[in-house]
Amino acid sequence: MTREEARKKINPITKMDYPDADVIRVDDTYYMISTTMHFMPGGVILRSYDLVNWEICSYVYDKLEDNVAHNLGDGKGIYGKGMWAGSLRYANNRFYVCFSANDTGKTYLFDAENIEGPWNRRYIEGFYHDPSLLFDGVRTYIVYGNRDIWITELDKSLAKPKQGGLHRMIISDAGNPMLGYEGAHIYKINQKYYVFLIHSLRDRWRRVEACFASDSLEGEFTGGDVLNDDRGYCGQGVAQGGIVDTPDGDWYAILFQDSGAVGRIPVLIPIHFENDFPIFGDNGKIPEEFSVKSTRPDYEYAPLYTSDDFRYQPDRDGKINLNPVWQWNHNPKDDLWSVTERPGALRIYTDKVVEDICQANNILTQRMLFPGCSGIIKVDAQGIKEGDYAGICALQGCYQMIAITKEDGQYYAVVMGKPVDNDALQASRKEVEQKPTVYAKRKLDSAQVTFKLTADFLYMKDEVRFFIKEDDWVGMGESLKVKFKLDHFTGCRFGLFMFSTKEAGGFADLSDFRYEIY
Repeated sequence: MTREEARKKINPITKMDYPDADVIRVDDTYYMISTTMHFMPGGVILRSYDLVNWEICSYVYDKLEDNVAHNLGDGKGIYGKGMWAGSLRYANNRFYVCFSANDTGKTYLFDAENIEGPWNRRYIEGFYHDPSLLFDGVRTYIVYGNRDIWITELDKSLAKPKQGGLHRMIISDAGNPMLGYEGAHIYKINQKYYVFLIHSLRDRWRRVEACFASDSLEGEFTGGDVLNDDRGYCGQGVAQGGIVDTPDGDWYAILFQDSGAVGRIPVLIPIHFENDFPIFGDNGKIPEEFSVKSTRPDYEYAPLYTSDDFRYQPDRDGKINLNPVWQWNHNPKDDLWSVTERPGALRIYTDKVVEDICQANNILTQRMLFPGCSGIIKVDAQGIKEGDYAGICALQGCYQMIAITKEDGQYYAVVMGKPVDNDALQASRKEVEQKPTVYAKRKLDSAQVTFKLTADFLYMKDEVRFFIKEDDWVGMGESLKVKFKLDHFTGCRFGLFMFSTKEAGGFADLSDFRYEIY
């Protein structure tokens, strides 16, 4: 499969890191929520009219919490934590989003009359791993857990478990030495209850989708694995997500597939029911080609990625609303960035000294695109101080970056990052604690420079290259590896940054960002 062939295929559908999908349909419109973890704004909701093409509809919150960790004030932050596996539901003429956050130990519940907000925020008493809401008449339940899957009835306020209400374990994967059942999604279809789950095969690591069904919430849930397929792609299983029906009564599932450093990408799968039990794809295999009908065939979608000239005007309230494809690495420090001080440029100031980029505030990020993409940025570093770095990075735990810096009054371009130590999913202590490595360095004659970052993700090659613009593009250093690991738990992103390692207070201007398909 070539890059061109990979781009044209239905699957994976977004070609980007949108894991743990939950999907609903309201009239002719499909909505999907995805995990956003430490990135802000968070709780991204996508919109579609055909389940294949998607655009960003809204975010549930600008900031999840305003505390030291979310503000990156502790030097560690909430990388790999924050918002996980949201449940999206529409009931009682309102939209609901529920999720738990491992860093705060809280379960959040948001509701809104309009999918675009504003969203009301509250909490559900207790902690519910990978929760899924079920509105069943006048009663509401939450299904959740890891290995042991539980159902708990909530009170009318949805604030806590109902006293004397249903509370029982319904499914167990006890003894699984790999990943036990989690990622619950519960539905009531034709008076029957279905719970969809992800887990791993017991004899080796392989994501598999399972389903269990029951005639009542008090009865026995029976079932098992319903999808064990890798689409012929690098042995990576497809699992965890939601199902949805079309206006014509067809059913589809949206699950994710590990795709290496680019992240966990949604996969669309047709399903049908036989004897009241779901059959995924063609007898448990995902077809390469299938038809999906659009409810609005002429609709033009806003892309999930974009170039940006950073020319923005404040809204009526004086707020700057960046294109929604952008997210900050943590809560932004709004007094330290601007697109109006120098129109046509993102200006980033620093107010602290850090050891590496992951401790820096105000990294502006976009998801990278499968099977490959490039990002180009112009940097004006006249405002930087000694030991400052400004440029573009491939943001993961083992990040790689190209930047302009100043040493003894002289400007240099440097390629640096954290080398990948091993192929394990868990980041090694060496990877976490090591200081950045400088791979390449060259003297510059000016404080203005243009950088390019190119990423190749096809067949999990997961390599990035860096270039500097002279008369033509000139490569700096060799190809560098990037790797999806649990310390960040997210797909690789372009990151535009400025940080200080010696003295705070400098600034840099980044302009003319270009996003190119590679």
